[in-house]
Amino acid sequence: MAGASLLTLLDDIATILDDVAVMSKVAARKTAGVLGDDLALNAQQVSGVSADRELPVVWAVAVGSFKNKCILVPAAMLISAFIPWAVTPLLMFGGLFLCFEGFEKIYHSDQANKHPQVVSEQPQEVIGDLKEYEKKKVKGAIRTDFVLSAEIIAITLGIVAEKSLTTQFFTLSFIAIVMTIGVYGLVAGIVKIDDAGLYLSQRQGESIAARFKRRLGYMLLSFAPYLMKTLSVVGTIAMFMVGGGILTHGLHWVSVQISLAATWVEGLSVVGPVLSFITPSILNSIFGVVAGAIAVLLMQLFLKFKGDKVVSH
Repeated sequence: MAGASLLTLLDDIATILDDVAVMSKVAARKTAGVLGDDLALNAQQVSGVSADRELPVVWAVAVGSFKNKCILVPAAMLISAFIPWAVTPLLMFGGLFLCFEGFEKIYHSDQANKHPQVVSEQPQEVIGDLKEYEKKKVKGAIRTDFVLSAEIIAITLGIVAEKSLTTQFFTLSFIAIVMTIGVYGLVAGIVKIDDAGLYLSQRQGESIAARFKRRLGYMLLSFAPYLMKTLSVVGTIAMFMVGGGILTHGLHWVSVQISLAATWVEGLSVVGPVLSFITPSILNSIFGVVAGAIAVLLMQLFLKFKGDKVVSH
């Protein structure tokens, strides 16, 4: 009996782990839009810190991110256990927030280009106490991480909402741990690219290896600024794609129309299969842009009604 019970337990554990693996893979794909933005924002947050303090600051933010997820994962489990009907509205809100944030970036960038005189260069901050300055940077990055982590947890919860509470817990925990390690590992690498490039560019000697190192160093120094811009652009596009996808999935009629459009283009000769594959992503992105534009407009009107000054960030 004991042996049979042990085998049953092991079989249950294997089933749960299999479900967790499958659900985690789906969740990782769905949260890709948030990750691009997460990388860019967190890399920007640590900018301005002295080179020898960049990695300690990234570590401090990563620890704060783990603490954020230690709050968010239990909160998500409580929602799933006691008010599961709230999962879809929260997911829709998270999708709308992604679209709002994406369009807000485009809006403020466009305003800055149209009115360059308004965007005056900020005076350099006088840093009396470097520790206090670092604390300020870390707190700001952790606040940003909390919002983005909440989006990741909400999206993941929506994916595993129909699974058992055990599967939900392990999937949420796995995604929280892997995403945190992945994001902040990459952030650490990104903020050190220019340092690595400078180090390599200063190598001495005329050997093939030395010349290769110098050339690689110059390439890294040239590449670093473009990497941040690329991350920001790709992250914004992915935010519309993921956010719009969440919204259309929650709006059944819209989701059906997108499926019908994908089916229709599939019948086209030669390019049909390719168009059918990318059509849902394109339409979800367009829907996300429209939803984000409406959200930004409503926010602008709300702030104007309150008499608050609209401040870009």
